[in-house]
Amino acid sequence: MTVSSGSAGWYLRRLSRMGPREVGGRVGDAVRRRRWRSARPDGPSVTGARFTAVLPADTLAAVPPDAAKRLIAEADRLMAGQAEFFGVVRDDLVDPDWWYDPKTGRRAPWGYAFDVPYRNEEAVGDIKQIWELSRHQYLTVLAAAYAITEDERYAERVAEHLRSWWAANAPLRGVHWTSGIELGIRLVSWVWIRRLLDGWPGAAGLFEDNPAALRQIWHHQRWLAAFPSRGSSANNHIVAEAAGQFAAACAFEWFPSSARWRADALRLLEQHLRSNTFGSGLNRELATEYHGLVLELGLAALAEADAADVPVPASIRLVLLRMTDALAAVVDNRLRPPRQGDADDGYGLVVDGAGTDRWGSLLATGDAVFGRLAWWPTVIGTDVRTPLLAGLIRPTTPAVSRPESRPAHFADAGMTILRGPAEIWCRCDGGPHGFLSIAAHAHADALSVEVRHDGVDVLADPGTFCYHGQPEWRQYFRSTLGHNTLQLDGGDQSVSGGPFLWTRHARSRVLVADPSGASDGGTARWCAEHDGYQPSVHRRRVELTAASQELRVVDEVRGPRRAVRLAFHLGPAIAAELVGNRAELTWTRDGEDRSAALDLPGQLCWRAHRGESDPPLGWYSAGFGRKEPTTTLVGTGFADGTEGFTTVLRFHG
Repeated sequence: MTVSSGSAGWYLRRLSRMGPREVGGRVGDAVRRRRWRSARPDGPSVTGARFTAVLPADTLAAVPPDAAKRLIAEADRLMAGQAEFFGVVRDDLVDPDWWYDPKTGRRAPWGYAFDVPYRNEEAVGDIKQIWELSRHQYLTVLAAAYAITEDERYAERVAEHLRSWWAANAPLRGVHWTSGIELGIRLVSWVWIRRLLDGWPGAAGLFEDNPAALRQIWHHQRWLAAFPSRGSSANNHIVAEAAGQFAAACAFEWFPSSARWRADALRLLEQHLRSNTFGSGLNRELATEYHGLVLELGLAALAEADAADVPVPASIRLVLLRMTDALAAVVDNRLRPPRQGDADDGYGLVVDGAGTDRWGSLLATGDAVFGRLAWWPTVIGTDVRTPLLAGLIRPTTPAVSRPESRPAHFADAGMTILRGPAEIWCRCDGGPHGFLSIAAHAHADALSVEVRHDGVDVLADPGTFCYHGQPEWRQYFRSTLGHNTLQLDGGDQSVSGGPFLWTRHARSRVLVADPSGASDGGTARWCAEHDGYQPSVHRRRVELTAASQELRVVDEVRGPRRAVRLAFHLGPAIAAELVGNRAELTWTRDGEDRSAALDLPGQLCWRAHRGESDPPLGWYSAGFGRKEPTTTLVGTGFADGTEGFTTVLRFHG
């Protein structure tokens, strides 16, 4: 069922997931928006403002030459007007149209910000395409290129684009004033642009001596103070809002409200970094890309605190430490983390060129700030961001115990990583269905598995692809059929009420988690079940045997006779030949041919699907806005509770 996020039914379903306090807060927001329609103060007059949150001397000298080379190459592409956002190549960025969506050819309408129907692609265009450019993270890249080369062409282009944006986007007018996460991330970008341009003679005239800049910075912070994400929406968005508000109030402390904004933002940041993070360090949204986003935003906020000598609660450093240790624990041998839940390629701070590994960069920063543990994977690549953040953040290790060996089972998040020989990596999902009452970024993926061999997706999580405007694709990529798990009676385990709303959540529980068995040549085991198909219960056992390089998956359905579809999604590098209930898998890694055999349950009728669109099946999304055909094996039949379905994946030596 396709559900519109603008229908009356959707609003009722959304309201049902809110508590009284959230409803009251949203009523207050609505009143404030109506009042602000006709009351837009220009902000206080500012004189004598100075920017002091500069990089320490010699910070730029620590940038590795190859990372600087990648950065400059990226900056030169941007100077030529070229970039790619979410699979759409653009060549119009010398003088960009800030409201234009190159994907649909539409321009967002002008008007009071809260009247703009930004979720409606027919009226606005693809909102992600429009918003992404105005996060101004491509300008932080240009500013970083100036800082490293002192070539004023980069600084002048940054200044041209900021002045253009400020002129075209008056406070509270248009689509760029509708979402707090956009304002928060934009403020982080502006802080870093000012910092990286500090050696340029025009920097002060662009920022602190520029009434247009002062007006924009003040209105951004006023907006964020008035409209924080609330209750069931207090996920990664509020972390971005608080981090941006805090960063600006530290670095641009030029306004009468700066001290209050800084204190309030720090309180929100501390509260929501904790509430968004399990004790184990994994992000509660169970969407890996948002783990990266929240960690980046937290580190950026910590850098501003230390640069401004603002004390922060010890819990902030502790959460960021645990997030970093958890990331180090779950990545595969190629430093790829799980592909779990939604992913929209959102970053907290961008100062690197193409080809820089995001996860390696975060681990390198964690090493510089907190110190690496002996079991951490080795980071070979380099980046620009790590030395810049490390130049501001005081290296400290919170006085807490850290794991002595690499964790493999995260009980609170329901994630278990089984590792075997030949770099076999398997993620087993027995965790909660997302975060908060709406679980906005969750997928219906209970008991799914994700299997890699030397970093290559073999049994893959297909990804996300889109958010708005293509409901049938949004529905597919977050569906049960769109994951490596079992579907009953053609429905999802959890019930969707809209593209970012789940009205009923499947509850999972892990029964067995023994991930260490394969380390000494034995067998690692995992078992979990969920109640999403009441009155039936789906139970899955997974065993990884080191000696035989064999992964065995056994699915049981306890309850009445039900129609079954069991799906296994192969990665885009995998070629498959299906004969009966056996699939021979082949692929190439670093010029070497690899292979495996997948023996599928004989009780089911198996068929290979690839690149089908009506309905969607057989797709893989490597990043937001991008998809490519891949092979999905689907077995259909019935479960009557008398026997299980056994799948065996054998890797050839």
